Amino acid sequence: MAWALKLPLTDEVIESGLAQDFDASLSGIGQELGAGAYSMSDVLALPIFKQEESNLPPDSENKILPFQYVLCAPTSPAIKLHDETLTYLNQGQSYEIRMLDNQKIGELPEITGKMVKSIIRVVFHDRRLQYTEHQQLEGWRWNRPGDRILDLDIPMSVGMIDPRANPTQLNTVEFLWDPSKRTSVFIQVHCISTEFTMRKHGGEKGVPFRIQIDTFKENENGEYTEHLHSASCQVKVFKPKGADRKQKTDREKMEKRAPQEKEKYQSSYETTILTECSPWPEVTYVNNSPSPGFNSSHNSFPVAEGNGSPSHQPEPVVQVADNLLPTATPQDAQQWLLRNRFSPFCRLFTNFSGSDLLKLTREDVIQICGPADGIRLFNALKGRVVRPRLTIYVCQESQQAREDHPKHENGEAAASTFFVYHAIYLEELTAIEFTEKLAQLFNISPRQIHQIFKQGPTGIHVLVSDEMIQNFQDEVCFVLDTMKDDTSDGYHIILK
Repeated sequence: MAWALKLPLTDEVIESGLAQDFDASLSGIGQELGAGAYSMSDVLALPIFKQEESNLPPDSENKILPFQYVLCAPTSPAIKLHDETLTYLNQGQSYEIRMLDNQKIGELPEITGKMVKSIIRVVFHDRRLQYTEHQQLEGWRWNRPGDRILDLDIPMSVGMIDPRANPTQLNTVEFLWDPSKRTSVFIQVHCISTEFTMRKHGGEKGVPFRIQIDTFKENENGEYTEHLHSASCQVKVFKPKGADRKQKTDREKMEKRAPQEKEKYQSSYETTILTECSPWPEVTYVNNSPSPGFNSSHNSFPVAEGNGSPSHQPEPVVQVADNLLPTATPQDAQQWLLRNRFSPFCRLFTNFSGSDLLKLTREDVIQICGPADGIRLFNALKGRVVRPRLTIYVCQESQQAREDHPKHENGEAAASTFFVYHAIYLEELTAIEFTEKLAQLFNISPRQIHQIFKQGPTGIHVLVSDEMIQNFQDEVCFVLDTMKDDTSDGYHIILK
């Protein structure tokens, strides 16, 4: 009985002790989790988190970039989360890039009140094309002579100083600007993404480009070589209005997707912010050799002046046929392909020498390159020359008069008498082209030939026009008579 009464007493003591311990534990937790007692920085200060934090790059999260560049073109809505944004551009359209200064007051005192230089370039996004960028750009140059890949729209730009475009770097422009003042530059991209696809059958996807901006400050020698900041974005370039159609197509596709699917894609923004990247590795792009001033018009080569005297006669332009020789090395063959606008096939013929290429049959090159480029390559390999549209033979009358030819006793000229004629080949069939070819023949400037006449019936002089030249018979012969203009140092030419 005594044993039975002792058990409940023991349970009460145990339960009371547990309750007191539990209350004390709760009160302790309440004190630890009170207002202001719990801090995330205290947790991150634990040794385990300190060890992980040491592996992160310093200032990777809170770094404030000195500059920010904003391309005023909308991003595509069909890009998945965590992927880089993609922006569609129209060929030749002017797009604004806002150059923003993000510096805190006194952050970079060495550029306060000074200019910085920014270099904008259009480069390939795909690593495969980056390896062959030089060949790709050279091929584009041959296909589009006189054109540039990237241009600045100077009249629309604001705050831009000393814009420059080097003729040897078609995809690069540079300029100076003051970070403390509002600066907006307008760029135009003239190449489209499908120009660098390997096969062109229609409907193929274009390759993406990158627009990259590198900014430099002035060093002690006054050269802009000290790198400050670089940023870039991914773009695709379409034919005029093609970017608008592509943007609309992407938007309509996204509207048809289920709500849960839409959450996997980025929203479309009205502008594109260029993200920080490494500076462009090409050292030649940041040299400080004097580069020619910016000129958006095509280069023209004036005809050399000449006075027609024997001591000063400009050499006529001689066009040398660019035929591939069997002795050409693979490197020579690659250069020949580039010069003749076959850059898309350079990788296919990397190890081909001149002899290897010349052994290919017409069927071989058509199978490798397709019908259009294959026929063109076969004709170029065989050195087939296109006949000119019109051939004219001319002889100077003064040469005929000076000829002292032996005569027979009856006064007739000997059978061996002959006159030297020169061939003039015309392609455009215009009076201007004819004037230039005659100027080459006489070793004078085309400006010195004032008018060209054709002797007509009863000795009348008919002014030579484009229409008259277009009605000349092929391989027609003329004797040229020149008359000095009394009022100037020019000449009139009469075709007899």
